[in-house]
Amino acid sequence: MRLTRKTTASKASGLGISRRQFLKRSGAATGGVAAAGFMGAPMMQRAESADKTPVLDSPVETKRTVCSHCSVGCGVYAEVQEGIWTKQEPAFDHPINRGAHCAKGASLRQHGHSSRRLKYPMKLVGGEWQRMSWDDAIEEIGNKVLELSEQYSPDSIYWLGSAKFNNEQAYLLRKFAALAGTNNTDHQARICHSTTVAGVANTWGYGAMTNSLNDIQNSKSIMFIGSNPSEAHPVAMQHILLAKERSNAEIIVVDPRFTRTAAKADKFVRLRPGSDVAFIWGLLWHIFENGWEDSEYINQRVYALDEVRAEVANFTPSEVERITGVPEEAMYDTAKRLADNRPGCIVWCMGGTQHTTGNNNTRAYCILELALGNIGKSGGGANIFRGHDNVQGATDLGLMSHSLPGYYGLSEGAWKHWGRVWGLDYEWLQSRFDDTEYVDGKPMHSSGITVSRWIDGVLEEDENISQRSKLKAMFYWGHAVNSQTRGPEMQQAMKQLEMMVIVDPYPTVAGVMHDRTDGVYLLPAATQFETTGSVTATNRSIQWRDKVIEPLFESKPDHEIMYLLSQKLGFAEELFKNIRVENNEPLIEDITREFNAGMWTVGYTGQSPERLKEHQKNWHTFSFHSLQAQGGPADGDYYGLPWPCWGTAEMGHPGTPILYDTSKSVAEGGLTFRARFGVERDGENILADGSFSAGSDIEDGYPEFNAQMLQDLGWWDDLTDAEKTAAEGKNWKTDLSGGIQRVAIDHGCAPFGNAKARCNVWTFPDPIPKHREPLYTSRRDLVEDYPTWDDVASHYRLPTLYQSIQENDVTDRYPIILTSGRLVEYEGGGEETRSMSWLAELQQEMFVEINPALANDIGILDGDMVWVEGAEGGRVKVKALVTPRVAREVVFMPFHFGGMFQGESLHDRYPDGTAPYVLGEAANTATTYGYDTVTQMQETKCTLCRIELA
Repeated sequence: MRLTRKTTASKASGLGISRRQFLKRSGAATGGVAAAGFMGAPMMQRAESADKTPVLDSPVETKRTVCSHCSVGCGVYAEVQEGIWTKQEPAFDHPINRGAHCAKGASLRQHGHSSRRLKYPMKLVGGEWQRMSWDDAIEEIGNKVLELSEQYSPDSIYWLGSAKFNNEQAYLLRKFAALAGTNNTDHQARICHSTTVAGVANTWGYGAMTNSLNDIQNSKSIMFIGSNPSEAHPVAMQHILLAKERSNAEIIVVDPRFTRTAAKADKFVRLRPGSDVAFIWGLLWHIFENGWEDSEYINQRVYALDEVRAEVANFTPSEVERITGVPEEAMYDTAKRLADNRPGCIVWCMGGTQHTTGNNNTRAYCILELALGNIGKSGGGANIFRGHDNVQGATDLGLMSHSLPGYYGLSEGAWKHWGRVWGLDYEWLQSRFDDTEYVDGKPMHSSGITVSRWIDGVLEEDENISQRSKLKAMFYWGHAVNSQTRGPEMQQAMKQLEMMVIVDPYPTVAGVMHDRTDGVYLLPAATQFETTGSVTATNRSIQWRDKVIEPLFESKPDHEIMYLLSQKLGFAEELFKNIRVENNEPLIEDITREFNAGMWTVGYTGQSPERLKEHQKNWHTFSFHSLQAQGGPADGDYYGLPWPCWGTAEMGHPGTPILYDTSKSVAEGGLTFRARFGVERDGENILADGSFSAGSDIEDGYPEFNAQMLQDLGWWDDLTDAEKTAAEGKNWKTDLSGGIQRVAIDHGCAPFGNAKARCNVWTFPDPIPKHREPLYTSRRDLVEDYPTWDDVASHYRLPTLYQSIQENDVTDRYPIILTSGRLVEYEGGGEETRSMSWLAELQQEMFVEINPALANDIGILDGDMVWVEGAEGGRVKVKALVTPRVAREVVFMPFHFGGMFQGESLHDRYPDGTAPYVLGEAANTATTYGYDTVTQMQETKCTLCRIELA
């Protein structure tokens, strides 16, 4: 359902202009790249020369690339003539999208040739943008970095990276930050799925989607909770609808809002925002009460479910209704649908993760699937749809403040492992970091500030920050600041910085909302269509992209910019020791090979550039149903070699399509649960009991493999002499030869062991997930029974507040629950997609959804302009959309807009010609403080607001 417009044509859009005027202003009515196909079908047309003669004689090059929006991973054919991207087609032979495109995917060509892009380096001087050369930009920025590092320490610089990088660029920026001497680096996963990674990895070993989109076709039931794929992941819906049509799958949508996905569901359950754990425990109450759990599966493969059972006993139907608003009949019906239709999967997205209780939510979802015996089975699983095209890969490659690539962490052993991969001495790496002893430990070994909290890294008092000084400079490298909460405080933080550097194809909101007159630099990065490299889809498949066109204007690929900066900062030789550099551009394939050499933990070792390119050239040979190649040069491989792809490329592992599937041998893509948490706890064995992967020589649970274990088992001589030398004293994740992994798999064993999934995460604040009321809750009657945590003095180098916020009752002034989400037309912070005229026409204004009863209570009519004021005073001026999609006590805003700030247009602050076609208030200007206890995930899905006529 579109935003209804009851006003006259002149007021029909958020731009205050008619469609004809919109076309004229955007330049689409006067020709040019943006006009091609804007007025009707087909959307994409061949480019024409100035005299309107079709360009038909030039040879056509067809490139294979992958959509750069969400992480479904849709294949695209791009046709190029004389260096111009003239046509695109969705790849009908691609094994994931099979010819499907959403609106965003259909607009890719305009992204490649957008006139709104940043065209050359610029800096802000006296409030005016000045053009500068690349040499001058690198010199000035580099000098400031060196000055601040010397005066305040390397931790005063924040290297904020991007899920829009390819894998190679994400890996390179994490290595860059390490050699620059700081762990203050991060990317968008911190604010979208960090609670997923933490919760899921600490339940059964890896923090990723267990199955594939294609495998959902085999599901008998699919429950979406905080997920709306019809808009956020549209092409994923083809697999979901196939499950419904072919497997008679029950589709259940649990959401505070009746979404477009809910319109396709067999069952819609309206949930009060922030009550996910209570809802899941309510389902388990009925499952346990009726004996619907899978007892054999639990006994063999699950630890501490009895402790969950004790917690669930408190969540009777009446208590669940009190907390969630869902009546007993609906809870019973939902639980029975899940129990009667197995295997079933659960799908969640940011509706479940972006909470102070985010890790509790994700662990509860996992426990539900374990109780039903759905994990490790085709059609089952925890299917976590990722938001950006490479948010999975950027996370795997370690672009985060708490770990090196491959989730190795920051321990001395982790640094020594990567030092060996990089060919750098541990002592030299150590010398790069500040030698101050922080509250959290030595800076080399303590987690850096998260992207969700960089604001506090600037605004907090020095004595409260666990590093030598506040943040003094920010690099926003492919990041939308409007996707972060607490907009007004963010603007204040931007003012206090000594330098801001925005590296992006577009100026972004960061370039205009800071309210500064100097100290801001814009560096034009190339798009992913102007370089090559790999990208990891949501299902863990790794895909290779061709370079479609050469970098436009004066843009440069991200990895080239990193090289130029590292030269200036004095560590280029060390950063690129194993990587060839030609004409200032590092060779992408060499970067791939370097992370192949080190990422044994998650099996990013078998996907050589050559194997990935072979898969890319043979899309048509992979099954749309199973992702397995049927004949051809990659026969037997699973598309994209989904990690873990064990051992070396020469070993030829096919990839792992379904995590923890014991029905296949490990060599064929099967797996057990990971023995990540030891072999026993409190005297109780936590290894698997009588469960093992097909063909295993060890028919029971077993710990992680290391050199000693191979010797004890009598398998040591299976190694070659060279492998023995490399493996001595090492384990499956530090043996650079891959020999330990090879021998374990030869004997049918998983290198990471065979344990039970655990329901009790004893290292987390809530070992068994608990329902806790949001910091800003409208249900004050529940706070006493379900309070938040006590304040924390230092976490990720900063104090974190909980109880001191929740104890303040603000419901008299802010009585309405505010939540947020996605639209199908835009992606992320929206700067890129709102700069595409085709998409901009589809959704021209920012809005808030208000239930008719609430609208009547406060005197709001559909189409009115209103102020939405958050509980901390941030306010946005948006249009009211009166709709029963949301409950009476809840309002909803999309989060893709920017370029307006608390009623003020920032249009004229953009460099000439770069403002997006559509501007709007950022929803997060009105959102509030709140962070997950484990990962510092921001709270965006449950806060409070008030609404009044503008």
